[in-house]
Formats: sequence, structure tokens, C-alpha cells
Amino acid sequence: MKAAELRKGVFPSGAGTGRRFWSALPMHRKRFRTRSAAKEKRQRTGALQDASRFRAFSLIEVLCAMLILGVALVGLTEAITVALHSSKDSELQSTAAMIAAGQLETLRAQGGLENGETQGDCTEGLSLYRWKQTITGAGIDGLHEVAVVVENAKSGQSIYELRTLLFEAPDEPLSSSSGKGRDSKGRKRREG
Repeated sequence: MKAAELRKGVFPSGAGTGRRFWSALPMHRKRFRTRSAAKEKRQRTGALQDASRFRAFSLIEVLCAMLILGVALVGLTEAITVALHSSKDSELQSTAAMIAAGQLETLRAQGGLENGETQGDCTEGLSLYRWKQTITGAGIDGLHEVAVVVENAKSGQSIYELRTLLFEAPDEPLSSSSGKGRDSKGRKRREG
């Protein structure tokens, strides 16, 4: 028998009908198909397994990714919280600075500085704040040191403090000529 004829599955020449060799042996044919089908299935599933190894993520990779994402989210949340708190503190500081500057300008406009301490609350819209002002002599006649402290009305914690020196000309002895332009308390009168 020639090797080429065996590969074709045909009986040797002159042996008869020319039917296929495998059809005469049904059991051998079945075994052959089973082996070839199993081999094909292994090849297909092996290819799928190889492909799935490269396409899918393992559980460890997913857990690591979730851990990294969780840490990043916690950091982001903390950063946003700090930024909002810092913004609120900045708003409190700038409002307190404006209140202190306004109180100082009120003292300048009124004149008649007297040593002592006064305090008060802010208007309705600013009920969170309370101010205290202290006026003391600075050693030179007419020069006063003024400190305005703005506090939190609820906790009493100091938010802002403004210190400055204000000069007001000392009162001159009243005479008929020098009393011009002054009221009964010695303050300058506005003429106009």
C-alpha cells in the first residue's frame, strides 16, 4: 500500500470497490473524529483562554484600582473641604477688617477722643460680630492710641484687631477770640 493512498483513505488498487477506507471501519472513523474534534476544541478553548488572559482583569487588579481610586477620592474630598473652610475664614477676616476700619473712621469723624473703653454690636446683617475699642493717651498731648478689636459674638474669640494713633489738637483755653468755631464741648463746629 502506498502512503498517498492510505492518506486518502482508499483501499489499495485492485482491492475492490474504491470505497473509502474509513467508511468500512466505522469505529476507527468515530475515534478519529473524536480525536480531531477534541483537538479542535482544545485549540479553540486554548485560544480563548489565551485571549481572555490578555483582555480581562484579574480580581487583584480590580481591587488595586479600587484602592487607588478610593485614596484619590478621599484626598480630593479633603482638599475641597479645606478650600471651603479657608474661603469662609477669609470672608470672616475681611468683614471684620471692614468693621474695624469703619469704627475707626467714625471716631475720626466725630472727634472729641476720650480715654476709655467702649463696645457695641454690629447691625442686623452682621450679628456674628461684636466690636470693642480702647482709647489711651500716647504720652503727647492730643495723641491717642486707638485699638479696635472685632470678636465673634457667639464665642468671644478675637477675629481682627486694628491699632493706630489718632491726633486731635488739644483744647486751648477758651477766650472770646479762640472760642470761635467750637461747640460747648470744645469740638470743632462745621461751618457752611
